[in-house]
Order: sequence, then C-alpha cells, then structure tokens
Amino acid sequence: MFKPKKPLSRLYALVVFSFLVPLIAFFIYAAKYPAAFFFLAAALLTNIILLMAFHRRLSRRQATISLQKEEYFEKTNMLKAELEKEWQSIESFRRKIINYSQLKDLTEKLSMCLSLEETSNMLSIEVNRLFGHQDITVILYLFHSKTGELGISSSQRGHAQINLKAKKGDFFDQWVVKTLHPLLVEDANSDFRFDVDKISLEDSREVRSLISAPLMEGNKILGLLRVDSPLPQHFTTDDLRFLRTIADLTSIAVENAQLYQRLEELAIKDGLTGLYLRRYWASRLEEEMARSIRGKYELSFLLIDLDRFKQYNDTFGHIAGDIVLRQVSQILMEHFSRPGDLICRYGGEEFCVLLPDCPKPKAAVLAEELRKKIQDRQIILRRQKTNITASIGVASSRDTCLKEELLIKADEALYQAKEGGRNRVCLAS
Repeated sequence: MFKPKKPLSRLYALVVFSFLVPLIAFFIYAAKYPAAFFFLAAALLTNIILLMAFHRRLSRRQATISLQKEEYFEKTNMLKAELEKEWQSIESFRRKIINYSQLKDLTEKLSMCLSLEETSNMLSIEVNRLFGHQDITVILYLFHSKTGELGISSSQRGHAQINLKAKKGDFFDQWVVKTLHPLLVEDANSDFRFDVDKISLEDSREVRSLISAPLMEGNKILGLLRVDSPLPQHFTTDDLRFLRTIADLTSIAVENAQLYQRLEELAIKDGLTGLYLRRYWASRLEEEMARSIRGKYELSFLLIDLDRFKQYNDTFGHIAGDIVLRQVSQILMEHFSRPGDLICRYGGEEFCVLLPDCPKPKAAVLAEELRKKIQDRQIILRRQKTNITASIGVASSRDTCLKEELLIKADEALYQAKEGGRNRVCLAS
C-alpha cells in the first residue's frame, strides 16, 4: 500500500523552515533598521505567494495520491475476490476427488454383494459412514416384487440397525414416489409442502431435515434412499447431489440383486407351481437326515401322486392339467406351513413333502387331512366342475436311516395306496 505520510511531513518541515528563517532574519534586521520595514513586507508577501503556490501543488498531489490509493484498493479487492474464487474451486475440486474416491469404494463393495439383503445392509452402513454423523438415519425403501407395496429393506442409525414405526414410508417418502424427484427438506417445521403434525403421528422420531432420492430403472421406480436428521439445516444441495449419485449406483445394485435372486429361484424352483425342484429336495434330504440323527428326532416323508391325472390332460388338454397342478400346489403350501417344511414337485403329477421333527403318526394325520382337502377342492375346467384325488405314501426315519431307503419305503407305501383303490393314505411298514 502507498504511504505518503513521511514524504509530506518532510516537505511541510522544509516549507516552514524556509518561511520562518527569512522572517526571523527580517524582523531582526527591521529592529535595527526601521527603514527596512518595506523590504520586510515585500518579503512576507513573497512568502505568502510562494506558500499559496505550494498549497495548490500539494492539493493536486494529494488528489493524485487519493486516486492511486483507490486504484490500489480496487486492485486489491479484485485480487482477493479472484483468490477466494480460486480457493473455492480448489476446495470444490478436492471434495469431488474425495467423493469420487468414496463412490469408487462403494461401487466395489456393491459389486461384491449378491443377495438383496446383503446389498441393503451394506448400503445402509456405507451411506451412514459417508455422511459421517452419528445422529443421522439412513433408510432404504424397496417395492415388493409381488405385492407392489413400498417397504423398508434396511434402516441404520450410527453403527446399529433400528426398527422404524412407518414401515411403508411417511409423507416425505410418498412425495418422492409420487413426483419421482429428489427431495431436500432443510427444516420440516417451516416447509410449507408438508404437515409436520401428521408426520409426527406416523413416526415418533423427530425429523427436522432430510434428503431423499428415488431409485430408478428407466421409467420404473424400484424404491428410494433417504437420509434424515433431527437437526435443522443439516443437509445442503451438495449433499442431495451426492445422494442422487449414490442412488443411481444403488439402483443398479438392487436390480442385479433382484435378477440374481430370480435366477436362484429359477434354479431351485418349478416355474409352473412355485415349488422346489427335485434336485434341491435331494440335497436338503441329506442334510435333514443327518440333523435328525444328531438331534435324535423323527423325520417324516410324504410322496403324493394325483390319481388318473392323464385323463385330465386327455379330456381337457394340457393347459387344464397345468391348472390342476397349480391348484394342488396351492393346497400343499397352505397345509404345510410350519417353518422347515419342504414341499417339492417330484416330477410330472407327483409331489413330495419333507417334515422335520414330525413323528410318523402325526405325519399320517397330516397326510389324511391333505387327502381330504384335495378331494374336496372343486376345480372348474372348461366350465365344468370337477374334482381330483390323490394317493399318498408315508415313511419316516423310524423305518430307515438311509435317504435312498426312505424314498423306496415311501414309494412302496404309495404303490400300496394305488393298488388299494387310490385316494387313500398308506404307511410304510
């Protein structure tokens, strides 16, 4: 900065000195020689004229210095603004590098998850870590593939999973689903779009600010990813932009997990009936047999065959036969609903049921109840009411401890039921 104080002070001292020295000399001279008063007055007038000229020159120089100072200040402010802008750009670029690095890590972790549950849990933990605050809550909502309803897939606060009251989302989530747009709420108490009183009735948690982004697959919404906080003004537009990028990655991961789940189901389940296939039953049978031996409990096995099923195909066609198979499968799934019960399509019109921790007498009762349910179910085929019956063979680990012999025993019991007139239950001997 330009500082004119020292040069001007020297100049003032020089002027004062040049004015006082002659003046003092003239007064001394005039005191000795009164006739020299005229010369003294002339000298004073000359000094006054010189002083006025100096004052004028000094004013011009001060004006010039003031203009220079203003120019310097203006240039300084411009340089400060440019430096601040550069620092903001550098800081923004630094944050982007950090975010891209974090997104790279997130992408790698998502690619390692196969199941939908694993994907959801890992995502909640990572998003919570990325936003780095112990009070925030991360919620992943997904639409159920069969019911089409929105439901919580995972929820995380800090390092722990939490159980939320609003299982299908609140007003904020419904807004995102309806508009298909990301949402930023800086303060829920002052946001005119939402009624906070109704929200508090749905969920006891205090939510003052949040960001939320839909998970999109083309024009279809898979769910939404939400981060909320009990503190107002906790999130910014940059946070929402970052969450949208995470949501895009999540959409791909969720879609892949759903496809993997579907492929896994196709590999072990029958496409027509939705029941497990024979090869899956064979692997489970070996495990359950070993478990029954270790646990010293009885395991039962049912082999079911639909009576005269070929006549249905010949009379009504193969499409009608598929309808019958689906109806019987539905009865089986409704009847055997205990955890651990395994229902399979054994092949063609044959089904089998594996009942862990089920004694043979109890299995016989369940088989008889099943037979009656199948017999009583009316099926309409080409506008004709018809009924179908089934023969059932029952065997258990009490008959044999080998899986191959268990199947043979059940097959022999089924053969007895067929030979005995069909539509009956026979036990292996």
